[in-house]
Amino acid sequence: MVRAFDVLGKRWNGMILSVLANDPAAFSELRRALGSISDSMLSDRLAELTSAGLVERSVDAGPPVSVCYTLSEAGRAVVPALKLLAGWARDSLSPRA
Repeated sequence: MVRAFDVLGKRWNGMILSVLANDPAAFSELRRALGSISDSMLSDRLAELTSAGLVERSVDAGPPVSVCYTLSEAGRAVVPALKLLAGWARDSLSPRA
């Protein structure tokens, strides 16, 4: 559990994985989908998720150069657990004030 929450417990990581569960996305698409995340935070979180083996980064040399992020096999494997956790939170936790 400690290893799982070291990665998944950080702000934005679960949300990034949830967005990528639908489709691969470019950096700008992720930023739009997440709303208030800063570019530097998104970049840091994507690097962390890539290093953890949950996200894969692919570069198309273009022109223009484009970078796409997608879930790895391990990232896809955690999606059902994230959905269960989201359902539990919706049903069991009080709404934020």
